[in-house]
Amino acid sequence: MGNSQTKEVIKYVEAPKPPPTPMFDKPWRTIDWGHNSGLLEELKEYKPEAEGVEHLRVLVYGPVGAGKSSLINSMNTALIGRMAIPAGVNNTQADEGSFTLQYKTHRIRKGRGSSRSYFPIVFNDIMGLESDQSVGVRTEDIKLAMMGHVKEGYKFNQLSPLSPSDKYYNPNPRPDDKVHVLVLLLSTNCPETNSPMIQKMKEIRQAARDLGIPQIAVGTHIDEICDQIEKDVKNVYMSKSLKKKSTGTILSGIRYIRCRIGVLSIR
Repeated sequence: MGNSQTKEVIKYVEAPKPPPTPMFDKPWRTIDWGHNSGLLEELKEYKPEAEGVEHLRVLVYGPVGAGKSSLINSMNTALIGRMAIPAGVNNTQADEGSFTLQYKTHRIRKGRGSSRSYFPIVFNDIMGLESDQSVGVRTEDIKLAMMGHVKEGYKFNQLSPLSPSDKYYNPNPRPDDKVHVLVLLLSTNCPETNSPMIQKMKEIRQAARDLGIPQIAVGTHIDEICDQIEKDVKNVYMSKSLKKKSTGTILSGIRYIRCRIGVLSIR
């Protein structure tokens, strides 16, 4: 018998590739993270310069569930340095409709106890926008609010705008009654905004432009689409998922915040 040779066959199995990282090596937008305390001090010391204006009126609007009331609560908490929840927050699903039904002004009091002094900035919360023309706040009412024609406590009517004959219509608004800054909130965690909603936003933004009102657009709920942002808000502009969500959509070019009850991280 001849010598038998056993050939050893070695199979090389390629190791599985690691899953892609959720973060970029470098941020896709540059942010200076070092001046939070300075910004808060500027807000605390701010005084309107326009004649007849005692406070800066900020109107916050956006789709149902975008976080309008949570933003107001968080701004209140940030300014006074302790938990404050002046605006009711809806913890249910956005498809159940707007939680806010009335036009309400939120003032931020300085100090505690009997102190009656307030910061010179107020926030107005309104009913949320919805795609259906017969549901949600009407664009006409937002325009009237910007011009100062809507009185405190007005309950929004989803079927018809505020009439000049209504007791909540302000025929002679003072400079203090008018909106000075318009803030649009959009949730980054919602399905793509549809055409009817975009048309409503466009109409409101054009009205604000014509009235000379400065505008800010802000994306909310950023920690819900990327767990790395949940761990550290400074990862916001390192996140691949947020970058993908922002590119080529209505969210492109806007700023983002992580905003929950009692928590505010604005970047």
